[in-house]
Order: sequence, then structure tokens, then C-alpha cells
Amino acid sequence: MNIVTKHASEDMPRRAFTVADLRRMIDGGVLAEDERVELVEGDLIVMASKGYAHEIVRKELLRGIMRAVPDDVDVASEMTIEFADGILLEPDIVVMSRRQLLPSQAGFVRLSGADCALVVEIAASSLGYDQGIKARLYAQLGVRELWVVDPRERRTWIHTGPRGEGWSSIVEHGPDSALTTPTVPDFSIRLRDIQ
Repeated sequence: MNIVTKHASEDMPRRAFTVADLRRMIDGGVLAEDERVELVEGDLIVMASKGYAHEIVRKELLRGIMRAVPDDVDVASEMTIEFADGILLEPDIVVMSRRQLLPSQAGFVRLSGADCALVVEIAASSLGYDQGIKARLYAQLGVRELWVVDPRERRTWIHTGPRGEGWSSIVEHGPDSALTTPTVPDFSIRLRDIQ
């Protein structure tokens, strides 16, 4: 299948969208409420549909985390989060302190990156995007831990120690590794075991 993509030339002017612009597009019917888009530093990114491997891995990770979270922790899946005026992301799983959700002026959930103890991005078709631009953004925002999961190969890159535009540690784990996080001490899963 051929997919046409267009990239703005670096030396040409472009219009950076805001979260308020995105809300107006939804309210005006330009974008559907359930259309899969993210706003990354003003650029509107259309996300691919999620396939079987993505959904199976997300479901099992979510189920395991939710069973193990302490009472002072909340878990959300596919929540659209406004981190800043030009950043609106929809991580696959977010683990955060309770009562951190606030409404934004545009009607989205507003969170500080520092309120996100763990963000999980499952990247069947968007591995480069999630390991690149999104990982950099999450580090800049102060997200404490990021997992980028390849559901087909069952590999996970665990990012910790956000520093400016990067991470002090990125460790790759294979399908047989036990994935754990200090945020949810009783949680452990091996991606190889997910059927």
C-alpha cells in the first residue's frame, strides 16, 4: 500500500496549531471527536489504527498494572492529555498520582509531565516516532519513566531519569525479561507470556 505523506520544508513558514485550534476543529466538524491525532509542538500528527498485537499487549499490561497499583495511584488508558498549549498526546497507558486530573480550557485533561510516574507507548507502526520525538517530549515534560513497547517483537525500551531533551538511562528488554517499575512494586510481566 502506498501512503502519501507531506513534510513541511524546513525553510518554509508553517502554522503551528494550538490545543485551542484543535478543539475548534473538533467542534466545527473538521476533525471527528474520536479521530486519532496528536499535537506535537504545534504539528498535527495523524496516528495509525491499532492492530491486534498492539491491543493484546496493551490489554494485558493494563490489566496487570491495574491489579497491582497501590491505592494512591491512578491508571488510565488512551487518555488524551494536554501537556502544554502545543502538546496534546494520547499515551496508551499512564500511571499517575491520584487526583492529578484537571480540565484544560479546551476541554481536555490537563496534566503536568511530572505527575506521570509511568507512561507506556505501544508502538506497532510508530516505533521511530515513539522512540524519537515522543521520548524527547516526555523527557522535556518531566515524565519519570517511559516504556516504549514493540508488541510484534515483544521488546521494551525502558527510559528513566529524564534530563532536558533526553534520558539518563534507556535499557532494552527482550520478550523473556521481567518488566517491573518502582511505581507499581507488585507488578511484573514477561511479554513472551502474553498470548
